[in-house]
Amino acid sequence: MNISRFIDNGNRVKGLDPWVNNIIDNLFYDASASGRSLAKVPSVNVAETDQGFQVEFAAPGFGKEDFKINVEKDVLTVSGEHKAESLDENKKYSRKEFSYTSFKRSFTLPETVDVNKIEANYKDGILSLLVGKKEEEKPVVKEIAVK
Repeated sequence: MNISRFIDNGNRVKGLDPWVNNIIDNLFYDASASGRSLAKVPSVNVAETDQGFQVEFAAPGFGKEDFKINVEKDVLTVSGEHKAESLDENKKYSRKEFSYTSFKRSFTLPETVDVNKIEANYKDGILSLLVGKKEEEKPVVKEIAVK
């Protein structure tokens, strides 16, 4: 389905209040025209090392208190919720915008992960998780004396 602008000889539809045209623009054209999406999840990079996994979330604008990280069984879940309001009581608004962003991402962890070795850090818009691996069990070498 294509969404077409209401145009009359290159102009907006005559007879509509400019405020109505502004609402139509915001609802149908702003998000698609600028490449923004109504529902976004942060991009994630996952890298494996000998010691574990490094998981990085691109989440600018959040604070470290906005994140919840938990592990249940073998699933790591990272969620974030950020609310920002710009209020100025001295102005009479005809339009006021609020910002609310939330996401939730889950990852199935491999058996080699030690859930007690997970650390999180947030700096410069990047949430970094270090997920440690279990130490490999070394084979027991025992010398048995002959009697």
